[in-house]
Amino acid sequence: MKQLTPEQLNALEQDLNAIRDEVLADVGERDARYIRRIIRLHRGLEVGGRVMMPFGFIPPVFAAAVATLGLSKIIENMEIGHNVMHGQYDWMNDPALHSQTYEWDTACTGESWRRTHNYEHHTFTNIVGKDRDYGYALLRLSDDEKWKPAHTLQLINFFLLTVFFQWGVGLHELEFERLRRGEIKVADKTQFLKEFFRKGGRQAFKDYLFFPLVTLPVAPVVLAGNVSANLMRNLWASSVIFCGHFTEDAETFTEEECESESKGQWYLRQLTGSSNFTGSKLMHLLSGHLSHQIEHHTFPDIPAHRYREISPRVQAVCKKYGINYNTGSFARQYGTVVKRVLQFSLPDRLRLKLA
Repeated sequence: MKQLTPEQLNALEQDLNAIRDEVLADVGERDARYIRRIIRLHRGLEVGGRVMMPFGFIPPVFAAAVATLGLSKIIENMEIGHNVMHGQYDWMNDPALHSQTYEWDTACTGESWRRTHNYEHHTFTNIVGKDRDYGYALLRLSDDEKWKPAHTLQLINFFLLTVFFQWGVGLHELEFERLRRGEIKVADKTQFLKEFFRKGGRQAFKDYLFFPLVTLPVAPVVLAGNVSANLMRNLWASSVIFCGHFTEDAETFTEEECESESKGQWYLRQLTGSSNFTGSKLMHLLSGHLSHQIEHHTFPDIPAHRYREISPRVQAVCKKYGINYNTGSFARQYGTVVKRVLQFSLPDRLRLKLA
């Protein structure tokens, strides 16, 4: 981690607090109009995709239906659900947009996400041993974890996690690694599993039984379309999240160096442990503005569509203190993610020899 003096850390905290306070003081009707417009877009795309899907026996219509439904799922998960559950729109006092009651269109329950993501991940970002999002207990991504022969196959785990991402996220709270080590038992997770199977079952029923059955003559077409739309969402969401956390320049931290952490040190960890990627306005929208992961980790409760506006100011703060602002094209950032996965699948001696 970049080393700053206590005085610099205090100044960094004040500089970033000033940005946050200024934006939050300006939050209002403009942001309410934005999120309501996005909700209308999501609903329109979902209805359009569902209506077109039974006519998917016509190849161009099938492609259009999958793309439309897939986009609706991406927007609901990334720009609506994720951001609403961070409390970015709690100030609206709209029960449908409140962080503690929102339930999104994915296998992971809102309650589980708030525990594992909002609390664990955003509090302990990239602290090895405390942030379970770092590698999702499947991927070795740093020297902090000892190499094991099983890691040679982690590219397969990476591929499977990408394809089945909503289910991997949904089961994240099961804590496979602790079960494997015998630190906890499956019985300790009974309540969580009940909630997971209830929510996951509803999601599977909706896309893989209900909608195909109500269009019975073309049920196979509708089923294939819904599977494809979910796959589209999984591939995109996982890629965005990996690019925000697992690039080669995203730093990791030990528990010891984060003990008794000040707010300035927490800010520094968020800045150096996160990655951005560049792109069009549409790409920013479809990523839930997690294309600005640095800004999101620094200000998780600011409406995400504001991140593009404050990015130059955050970059200026980073430059002021000599902090690397990790950004690049989506292709470049994703390439470094794959490179990191491959590198740390190798035994340390071989990896260092090839470096």
